[in-house]
Amino acid sequence: MESIAADWTTAQLSEADRALCRHAVKLTRYQHEVTPADLDILRDHGFDDTAIHDATQVIAYFNYITRIANGLGVEPESFVRAWGNNT
Repeated sequence: MESIAADWTTAQLSEADRALCRHAVKLTRYQHEVTPADLDILRDHGFDDTAIHDATQVIAYFNYITRIANGLGVEPESFVRAWGNNT
């Protein structure tokens, strides 16, 4: 998990997981560019419509909650260690 959080593009992932990560990035940064063709890419990697729906809900939720936290100036909890920090 830490290698994915640090840089998913260099983590050892299946092609299906890479497709899902690319979709998450696009939905997060370029949501206005997401088209039905993007969903077809996920289907081509074995995701059915329920899985695509569920993944989209999770991606959207994390985008939402991060924006709420950032917008309200919420600071990270001090007891949560940074990803990749093994100390």
